[in-house]
Amino acid sequence: MSVSLLSKIEIGDRALTQGMAAALAQAMGLTLDELLGTAPVTRGNADSLTALNHAIRRFDIPDSPPAHPEDLPQKLAELNEHRHRTQLGAVLQKLPDVLADGTNHAHATQSPDAWERVADTYSVVYWLAARHRWMHLAELAVIKQRLAAERARPIAATVAARDEAGAFLNSGDFAGGLAVVDRAVVEAEATLRGRDRAYGLGILHLRGLTLAGRIKDQRTAQRHIDAAWRAADEFPEDIADHGIHFGPENTAVHVISTASDMEEYRDALRTADDLLRTGTSLPATRIGPLHMSLSRSHLALGDREAALASLEEAWDVAPEMARVHPTSQELVRVLTSLHRRSNPRLTRLARRAGVAF
Repeated sequence: MSVSLLSKIEIGDRALTQGMAAALAQAMGLTLDELLGTAPVTRGNADSLTALNHAIRRFDIPDSPPAHPEDLPQKLAELNEHRHRTQLGAVLQKLPDVLADGTNHAHATQSPDAWERVADTYSVVYWLAARHRWMHLAELAVIKQRLAAERARPIAATVAARDEAGAFLNSGDFAGGLAVVDRAVVEAEATLRGRDRAYGLGILHLRGLTLAGRIKDQRTAQRHIDAAWRAADEFPEDIADHGIHFGPENTAVHVISTASDMEEYRDALRTADDLLRTGTSLPATRIGPLHMSLSRSHLALGDREAALASLEEAWDVAPEMARVHPTSQELVRVLTSLHRRSNPRLTRLARRAGVAF
């Protein structure tokens, strides 16, 4: 990273990407969450976070099983609906009970299906922790997820590996995350069949292309992009298994984000035009980051008005995610720095983001 680029980031003329942030963190001997900061725990969420940590600690200390285990699949489905709508507060509020009840039921029955639900619940824990950059909690979640997956069907191990690679991604260790993906792909190819195989390989390759994009490894990124598209060909439309979407639309979203990471901004915008022109069925948890990627590309090309419009879309679609997402915060910071005149739209957005303007 050149001194001039670092200077532009410091004064607010350029946005700090997570790839740049990881390089700076490594140079200064910091973790990525130390450099970017973590989202604070609000007073209303503190009790839920304490209860969640209690449920995680008692993974191997079973308590009484729930009175109505038949309700567990629906409760997990409702939890994932909140996740897909990026309702972070609702997810945190409901997670402790869903996790504790699911774990106690799995211990009581030793059913692979029950342990698969536990693993899927830990996937939600990982997602929530990663959004807030609570990295110790995210890393603990993927460890427990992997332990639960060992007692479930093989697809659970593939999802757990995808989330483990995500923990590397969120910590800025992109090469380590790629190693996790490569190992998991080999295992998935040996153990998965049919729809599980296409889905499992697909979500792994999406993680791989994102990791490769962060270090601007064009060759590796393209390998994962090609493999993800091949897997997506198995699905006429996107599906949501294990709380994670995969299919042609989500593959396009990841390709757009990776193009932005590799500074291929016009390619990112062209791909997004094709996706948005035909409409998308993807939830807020995917559409919000898509608009953040578009805002980043517009800003890099000097179109501040389009960058602001895309960022407004991200906030409208996924406000709770945008409030804690480092890319969203960074884009608001740079736009307010570059915009020297009064702009009511930007002022409103800065107020929502808690950025002084």
